Amino acid sequence: MGKHRVVQWATGNIGTYALRAVIEHPGLELAGVFVHSAEKAGRDAGDLAGVGATGVAATADADEVLALGADCVLYMPRYFDVDEVSRILASGANIVTTRGEFHRLEDIDPEVRKQVEAACEQGGSSIHSTGSSPGFISEALPLVLSSIQRRLDRLAIAEFADLSRRDSPGLLFDVMGFGQAPGEFDEGRLSHGKTSFGPSLNLVADALGMPLDGLEASGDVGTSAKSVHIAAGTLEAGTVVAQRLTVSGLRGGREVMSFRATWYCTADIEQDWDIRATGWHVAVEGDAPLDIDLRFPIPMERMAAVAPAYTANRAVNAVPTVCAAAPGIRTTVDLPQIFATALG
Repeated sequence: MGKHRVVQWATGNIGTYALRAVIEHPGLELAGVFVHSAEKAGRDAGDLAGVGATGVAATADADEVLALGADCVLYMPRYFDVDEVSRILASGANIVTTRGEFHRLEDIDPEVRKQVEAACEQGGSSIHSTGSSPGFISEALPLVLSSIQRRLDRLAIAEFADLSRRDSPGLLFDVMGFGQAPGEFDEGRLSHGKTSFGPSLNLVADALGMPLDGLEASGDVGTSAKSVHIAAGTLEAGTVVAQRLTVSGLRGGREVMSFRATWYCTADIEQDWDIRATGWHVAVEGDAPLDIDLRFPIPMERMAAVAPAYTANRAVNAVPTVCAAAPGIRTTVDLPQIFATALG
């Protein structure tokens, strides 16, 4: 089999890491790079990725990219554009995306689903959403763990992320709301877990033949009695320095699945929370109980450079699988197990 020709669409934090992974992957060929800024347009892809020259220049012209006839587009922009996605699919290129719109068919807006499925049919192409969270930790790993169960009473996934070394003031302060007074914090942020992680819980439950009756979302914030100095700036005493969101899947009046994310800038908070090092904890209650810790053994000063790998690598590894899939919107349960090939 020849190499799959891949386009990297957008080069933000995750996209840049994915671009470098494609360039260095012996089984993939970089066909093109789409960027949104004039500053990046015209630059060599290797320059953008921090590696040697590739001879592939980035472009802000979508028509130019679509004319390349690539096998797959790694679609990683900040905002979702259904018309843009539909054009890519209708051109015949498959899509692997780290955006979360396509984790479960029933959770896609009906009009978006109709438009995207029509584009897939026209182009004979497929699209798949994946990443680390949601994706690997909320779908792939739970399904693997279920293979040694014959009775599942409860599945609980907990995510922990220490953001103290993340030098992104716009993300932490403006988007996530760290540093705000608790009374001014946007409570809507704490309930967005239902949209972000609910589809995964429903997908896994459906696959296991135990569909959920419904989802509940909740959340709370943590504060510190003293000022906290982090890479992005200073969080004053009494302001939000940690946040926790939970989405619970209910069946028969009880919680059978849950996802809880705890994101924090310091573990020294006034509230009594279970705060662990960056990573995941998965607890399975059933006839084959499991208690699993997945830690990121990375020094905090290197976390910002290494962390994108957890999301980008799974998307890059999914390219051959998605290219081989039948046309349409393909979820984790539709595809064979994704694994790394041609590791360096």
